[in-house]
Amino acid sequence: MFRFTCLLLAVTCAYCDVYFHNPRGSNNRLNEKSANRNNADRVFDSQNNNRGGYNVGDKTDKPAGNDETKQYQMKYFQSAEWKTMTNDQGKSFLTAEWTNQHGCGGNEDTDPHKQNCNIVLQFMCQDDGLQPGDKDRVRDGTTTNTQDYTKLNKLDETVSRRKSVKNGNVKQNRVLQESWEWYEKCYARERNKGLFTADQKLRNNNLGYSGAIYTRQNPNGNRRGYECPEERDHYPYWHPSPWKDIAILPVNVSECQYYKSNSFNVKPYGECIEYDSAGVRRHWSRWNNKTGCEGNGGDWVELYNYLEKAPGYTTKTPCETAKDGGHKHIWAIPYDSPNARNKECLVALDEPDCKEAPWTRSNHLGNSHDGLASNYTWVLPHFPSGKTKNCVLRIRYNISTDDYDPANTNASHNKNLGKGIKSPVQQNPYVEIGAGHSPLRLAINTAQFGRTFQDRSHMFQLVPRPTLNNPGAKIYNLNVRGKRGNIVQVYPAVEYDFFPNNLNVTDNDLVHIQWTGSNTHNNGNPAGDGQAGDAGEGTRGTDRNNMVQINDLTENFPTPFEHSSMWDNAEIVWIYHGKTAVSAKNLALNMASSGFYRCAKRAECPEQVHRPYLVENNPKLNNLLNNAPASYEGALLKFKKGKYHYMCTRNNNFTNRSQKATIIVL
Repeated sequence: MFRFTCLLLAVTCAYCDVYFHNPRGSNNRLNEKSANRNNADRVFDSQNNNRGGYNVGDKTDKPAGNDETKQYQMKYFQSAEWKTMTNDQGKSFLTAEWTNQHGCGGNEDTDPHKQNCNIVLQFMCQDDGLQPGDKDRVRDGTTTNTQDYTKLNKLDETVSRRKSVKNGNVKQNRVLQESWEWYEKCYARERNKGLFTADQKLRNNNLGYSGAIYTRQNPNGNRRGYECPEERDHYPYWHPSPWKDIAILPVNVSECQYYKSNSFNVKPYGECIEYDSAGVRRHWSRWNNKTGCEGNGGDWVELYNYLEKAPGYTTKTPCETAKDGGHKHIWAIPYDSPNARNKECLVALDEPDCKEAPWTRSNHLGNSHDGLASNYTWVLPHFPSGKTKNCVLRIRYNISTDDYDPANTNASHNKNLGKGIKSPVQQNPYVEIGAGHSPLRLAINTAQFGRTFQDRSHMFQLVPRPTLNNPGAKIYNLNVRGKRGNIVQVYPAVEYDFFPNNLNVTDNDLVHIQWTGSNTHNNGNPAGDGQAGDAGEGTRGTDRNNMVQINDLTENFPTPFEHSSMWDNAEIVWIYHGKTAVSAKNLALNMASSGFYRCAKRAECPEQVHRPYLVENNPKLNNLLNNAPASYEGALLKFKKGKYHYMCTRNNNFTNRSQKATIIVL
């Protein structure tokens, strides 16, 4: 991706966007009723169209509003100890799906494209259980406001003073992904001055120099959440980062070895460590290199990334010989060490996957050669601790041109008229066409000539597997993508559909069926450059889904339960309400009602906890699911061999939208 000394993320169009559809990408949305997002700077720099993205999920049939506990976070089961198994046993699979506008994939030799591109998939996680008042707790927030930041005024501030500033800046009702300290580290550190910045004029911070918040793509140092612009714009980044790499998808797979070997997953990176007058480690330093650091009294320390910490091992030898879950363990200083002196036992990360990017055509948020949107199947991690993790998924989409050599263009090519240097690309240049004094102007913005787009999921959870009779069972996630509205109204998001639309498994595999939705997808004004409106069935603005069997994909009427096979042939291995010993009919009822009902009769679910969810006790289910929950935590099912077609009764609307899919069990 992005090689300008260290690979530079890149593109050259006004709206060459990237959008996650599964898991649902926020594009900086939270719970807006408008088609446009309220705040493009809420948590990260997407550079996407304001209309994209999906709202955070709601647990019930009412908007979560200011009550964070009523938001729904998707829950995916972690992989088992698959490193100790063979043939993919024990793995949990989550297929991420996205669309990117300006094209990607292909190669110069046999399938040339109009630009160079790379896609990077990353995640970050935090242990569940932090209290609501914890300033560092990852969360989606309940307001669309950006977290505050008070600029560092002097480099020799005490840590205690900056902590008090942080306490005033970080608000509990606002989204948090990267930490406040991460942004301050970026603000104080000098930017990499070996990078190509063309003819852009990068500003200085209030400490008197140009920090890492200033880049060619962000010359004014605008802030989005607590994201570090220099890290955002470049991969692999040359300093420690809180992100963990999943996969790099370049155009040229010959670059894979470079990407994999320089990933922070497997390669430590240095950071300048300084201490205040009280001997406490500062989380910031001006110096971005070993010479500058040590020449100014700092310690240049190599720091390591990790999957999670293993505090049960307190010395080097037991740590390095540990094989918990088949994972390699390392004895090293983690990137988030409180003092950057003490080594800890860390569960090592694997090198990222690397394969050719999916092919998509330019100027089109559409499908690849195979008729499917771009996607990547992530093998979810196994965490030896057995802890639940709160996580975020991130995609960066990067495009560059061949108007200059991205691998060999650096700061020596930046515009400097005093030295007679012209940038190889210039802002809106004029070109002669042989018509005398009538040159033509090109549309070139050098801040975007080489550009990065980004989307991130809302927070989700990676949870330990339930106890299984077959610990090596594979788990496949089956979800719903899309939001309320017709194809024009939701664009550049998508309409409802099950995902994956065609799921192929064996009769030894498990399928986790789950979905989420919002009660505020009204898609109203302001609608920007698109159409407002939320065409669909049921209450305005509400997402609802369910699952009923159909005989064939060409049909639009559900199969009567008495003639169905899908639920009779499904074994409940786990279900969100805890009662796996329910009949096939009650499982079908639960799926069809999106969790509004659990059982038909009290005799079938006699426990007190289930009584509010009985057909004979509960208020009547609305025939358009209006009073059903927007989100469904679902069930883990094992199907017998066969082919099972299914649909959503509310959203499947022949000639308007199809929400049907198939599970094939071999």
